[in-house]
Amino acid sequence: MSTARPPMRVRMRAYFLLFAAAAMIAYAVAGDGRPVVQLIIVATPLATFLYALASRRLPHQRPWAIAVGGLIVLLVGQLSWPGWLDEHVGRAGGTPAELTLSAAHGLFLMGTAMALRRRLASDVGGLVDAALLGLCAGGPLWVWGVQPHLESDTSSLGELLLMVDVFAICGVIGCLVRMGAARGPGRGTIVYLLLTAVLTLAGLAAGRPEPLLLAFLTIGAAPIQPLAASVTEPVSASVTDPVSGRVTLRWLAVALCVNPLLTVVQIMRGDQSASLMLAVGTLLVIPLVLLRFHRLSVQREHAERTLAHQASHDELTGLRNRRHMMVAIDDALRGPDGATVLLCDLDGFKPINDRFGHAAGDEALTVVAARLTAVTRENDVVGRLGGDEFLVVCPSSDAGDLAARIEETLRLPMALSAGVITIGATVGAASVPAGSGLGREAVVARADAAMYARKAPRRAGSSRVLTAMSDTPQH
Repeated sequence: MSTARPPMRVRMRAYFLLFAAAAMIAYAVAGDGRPVVQLIIVATPLATFLYALASRRLPHQRPWAIAVGGLIVLLVGQLSWPGWLDEHVGRAGGTPAELTLSAAHGLFLMGTAMALRRRLASDVGGLVDAALLGLCAGGPLWVWGVQPHLESDTSSLGELLLMVDVFAICGVIGCLVRMGAARGPGRGTIVYLLLTAVLTLAGLAAGRPEPLLLAFLTIGAAPIQPLAASVTEPVSASVTDPVSGRVTLRWLAVALCVNPLLTVVQIMRGDQSASLMLAVGTLLVIPLVLLRFHRLSVQREHAERTLAHQASHDELTGLRNRRHMMVAIDDALRGPDGATVLLCDLDGFKPINDRFGHAAGDEALTVVAARLTAVTRENDVVGRLGGDEFLVVCPSSDAGDLAARIEETLRLPMALSAGVITIGATVGAASVPAGSGLGREAVVARADAAMYARKAPRRAGSSRVLTAMSDTPQH
C-alpha cells in the first residue's frame, strides 16, 4: 500500500530545518574552521536567490535582484574579513566590516520596500502606520536591549550605524507583520522574511553571530518557497472600520511619545547618547509622518471629489442629476443667446422592466444616456430627471434639429444582455430668447406640455417593445 507524499511546502520546510540544524551544529563544533562555515552559510542565500531568479520563479525580479546585491556585499565582506561576524556584530566600532553590514541592510531595506509597495499598493496608509509603530519600538529596544551590551570602545560612527540598523529593522518588522496580516498567497515566504528580520535584530542586540547566521539561512529559504512569486503580487487591503482606525491612532500617539520620554529619562540620568537616539528616531519618523499626512490629504481630496460628483450626478447613468440640471437651466437663461430645454420621455420602457427585470431596465437606461451624450453638442448639458425622463439644456434659443436627432437615435435597436430591444422616445422642446424673464419652472413646464402634445397622437404606435433574441449583443 503506497503512502501519499507530504505537500511540497511541508517537505521544503523539513529540508530547511535539517540544513539549518546541520549548519549551526557545524558552526558550533568547527573551532578554527568557523570562518569557512560562515562563508558557506553566507553564500547559501545568494545561491538560492540566483537559482530562483534564473529559473524565472520570480516574475517581478527587481526587489529580489536588489536583495541579491545586499547578499553580494555580505559575501564580499566575509571574503575580505574572514570570521568578522564573531568579532564585529553589534560592537558599534565603526569598522569597515560594520559598514559593509549596514550597506547590505540598506539594500535589503530597498528591496523590501519595493515588494511592500507592490503587494499593498492599496494600503499605503496601513503600511506607514505599521512602519511608524515599528520605528517607535526601536527606542526601547535600543535602551534596554542593545546599549547594555555595548563595549566602552564604541565609536560615534559605529553607534550611529548600529542605531540606524536597529530602528530600520524594527520598521521593516512592522511592515512585514502588516504584509502577512493582509489576505493573500505567499505567507510562507513572508514568514521567512519576518524571521530573518527578527533574528538579525536579535543578533545585533545581543552582539552574537548565531542569530545572524540563522537569519542568513531563513532568508535563503524565502525565494524557493512554492508561492514566493506571489509576495510581489498586489492584494486587496481589508476595509478598516472606524473603531479600529481610532485604536490605531491611539497606538500611534502612544508610540510617538515613547522615544522622547525615554530621551528625557536618559538625560536625567546623565546618558550622553540620549540626544543621538532622539535625533536618529526623529529623522526616521518625520518622513513617515509627512507621508501619512500626504496620504490623508489625498484621501480627503478624493472623498470631497466623490461627494461633489455624487451630489451633482445620477448614480446609475453618470449624467447630471435633477439639481444640477436646474442650475444649468438658470445659467442658460442668464446667457446672451437664450436657452432651449428638451424634455425626453422614453416610450414603452415599463414593459422592459416587467418582462426582463429591473437589471435590463437599468442597462437600457445606461445605453440611452450614452446615446444622448453622443448625439448632443459640446456645450449642451445632458441629465436624468428620474425614472425614464431625461433633460437636455442648450445654451441657445436655436437647437436646430436636435430633438429629431434624439428621437431617431433612441429608436435604434439596443443590444442588452437579455436580447435586442427597440423602444420609442418623445421629445418636447421649449426655446426662449435672452431676457425673456421666464424662470426655469416655466420653461420646463413648456417643454413638458410640448412633449405630451406630441406623445398623445403617437402613444399607440411609439409605445412598443420589439424583442429579438440575440446571442451576440451589438451596441
